[in-house]
Amino acid sequence: MKSDNYHDEQNKHNILKMRSVLETLPGFCKTFFRGIEEYTSTRTRLAYAYDIRLFFEYLHENNAVCRKTDIMEYPISILDDIKRADIEEYLQFMSLYQKDGKDITNEERGKARKLASLRSFYNYFFQNEMISTNPAALVPLPKLHEKEIVRLEPNEVAILLDQVEDGTKLTKKELEYHKKTKLRDVALLTLLLGTGIRVSECVGLDISDINFEVNGLKIRRKGGYEAVIYFGQEVETALLDYLEERNHIIPASGHEKALFLSLQNRRMAVRSVENLVKKYSSRVTTLKKITPHKLRSTYGTTLYQESGDIYLVADVLGHKDVNTTRKHYAAQADERRRKAAKMVHLREN
Repeated sequence: MKSDNYHDEQNKHNILKMRSVLETLPGFCKTFFRGIEEYTSTRTRLAYAYDIRLFFEYLHENNAVCRKTDIMEYPISILDDIKRADIEEYLQFMSLYQKDGKDITNEERGKARKLASLRSFYNYFFQNEMISTNPAALVPLPKLHEKEIVRLEPNEVAILLDQVEDGTKLTKKELEYHKKTKLRDVALLTLLLGTGIRVSECVGLDISDINFEVNGLKIRRKGGYEAVIYFGQEVETALLDYLEERNHIIPASGHEKALFLSLQNRRMAVRSVENLVKKYSSRVTTLKKITPHKLRSTYGTTLYQESGDIYLVADVLGHKDVNTTRKHYAAQADERRRKAAKMVHLREN
């Protein structure tokens, strides 16, 4: 029997989670999720479900009319009873609230995502003439302030990889683990820095996804489509060194195909890679909070500086819209334009 790959397993997990969340939502919500199934991923639908449940929980606790009925019993007509002010107050509440005894905060990006979920939800029922009002469309998206791109400088990249190799700044306890994971960690970070792939794409890699004849990687992008990404000699060397060790490891049942294994010989999780990057990068720079996504930004910046081709960067990073790439790397383009101004002289001094 053929075992499922990482992405199929993640989809199964999301579907099962989705079913449990739907049990806590009004019955009419199932219509919405069936309606958007064709053009959304299981991960997107699950995120929508969590956001919509949060909205109904807020209404149930803070709205005098909604409090009288269990959330699962809400009729679809309740959507017409909700006004623009209700949604604006909900977003304001999302700035800081308590759940299970913990303070939870949402900055402008978090609130924008929650409003986007509500807009999709309302649009579906409004366009299908199942409700007569669409208050979510009247609420403006929070103004997003551009974040500075945090990335590693070339010297910091070299120092980081040196640190992963020799572990000189690790604690004694960390060094014990380092002896067992050194080749894996070097391969993993070299791969992230040398290709710009997402951490989810990285942990989803199987051994069979690597083709050393062309130095290519078959990855599953966001949205479910497959793409081949090519890598250079440094990545090739690091992967071959690790695979020599990986071939002598007996994986846990169900994890035989996985490229990167944990110390429990199971496929590494996204959180494990995030912790790994945090551990090593904190020894290199204390001024920057480095995450796997920041390694992706580092790759994208370097590629753009070397090529000057925004379409190439968008393609390699897997951005569907080149404007997403342009927005992230506009500062680099501006820097190049400033240099251009100094290159042309009209008169001899």
